[in-house]
Amino acid sequence: MLYHPPPLAPLARILLSAAAAIAPLAGITACSDSEAAPSATRRAQFDERLPTHDQLEAALTAARNTDNGGFNLDMWGAVVDRNGIVVAVAFTGAKEGDQWQGSRVISAQKANTANAFSLPQLALSSANLYAPTQPGGTLFGLQESNPVDPAVAYGGNAADYGTEKDFMVGKRIGGINVFGGGVALYASDGTLLGGLGVSGDASCADHNIAWKTRFNLGLDHVPAGVSTPPAFDNIIYDIDSTGTSASGFGHPECSDAATAISQALPTDFPIGHSTVASATGSH
Repeated sequence: MLYHPPPLAPLARILLSAAAAIAPLAGITACSDSEAAPSATRRAQFDERLPTHDQLEAALTAARNTDNGGFNLDMWGAVVDRNGIVVAVAFTGAKEGDQWQGSRVISAQKANTANAFSLPQLALSSANLYAPTQPGGTLFGLQESNPVDPAVAYGGNAADYGTEKDFMVGKRIGGINVFGGGVALYASDGTLLGGLGVSGDASCADHNIAWKTRFNLGLDHVPAGVSTPPAFDNIIYDIDSTGTSASGFGHPECSDAATAISQALPTDFPIGHSTVASATGSH
């Protein structure tokens, strides 16, 4: 004979029903707490010499508000650490959308490029990679080698893009970009900390803004590069009418104004300066 348990008393049934109703809510609360981890907790995984969101935003804004030879547009900026993990994403302008929206991911892509192809003893900016990645160049195909992770690039709440809660922060973005706007970040002791990427204007202006932003952050103690010292990883304009770069690391010119500003960068914003005149304070 099958055993049939006696029916639950009315109070027991009520208590079980209440517990069943509360359990999903507890799960939702736990998920919410996990997803909304304090920014300080996420920040703890990064080298403290790398900029915070607010420091990046201030340095980027100061650089964008100078003459850069472009269209005078608002910008996106991103920083990755040495492991290619996004540390911070910021923008200039009154609100998100005042910039080219596609430039958010491009800025992170440029930061990844500068970090991935720089070494403790040799820095390459994304601008330095233009000529060698063209057909027939020594690095042709490089730009296809490390694709952006679309789940990281486009995940999360779009309302958080460019804030401390940007979905890219704390994740590896990937991507290779071979025009101006990406530079490696070096601490005063020569440590290669990661990369900075800037996007939102003509590529030559992007480079100028990236260089100035790095200067403002005090993370420009570059050891060497493919450009003649003291330029090191500065953009090189040496592509002739046949498309040949004399150095092998050239970049197309965008405007006479941008070229003049670029060529003056090592003098006006010298690499490895001893006094950090930063928009965000000394580091």
